[in-house]
Amino acid sequence: MNRQEILEKVVELVNDTLDVDNVELNEDTNLKDLGADSFDLLELVTALEDEFELTMDDDDVEKIATVGQVVDAIENAQ
Repeated sequence: MNRQEILEKVVELVNDTLDVDNVELNEDTNLKDLGADSFDLLELVTALEDEFELTMDDDDVEKIATVGQVVDAIENAQ
């Protein structure tokens, strides 16, 4: 799966998890600006791990602030 395909799936999961369908997301979108709290981020990470069939490193997860960083963490975990 290439970066663009990962990004598209991440955007879909962010929309579903954070219920922000009317917001255009890109790699620079900050998750906290979308209203995500720590519970939302945990829910998102769980959804990402299920979707991509991987386990994300806790250190990577703690550093995630943007959609692009989510994509980076997934690429690193594959």
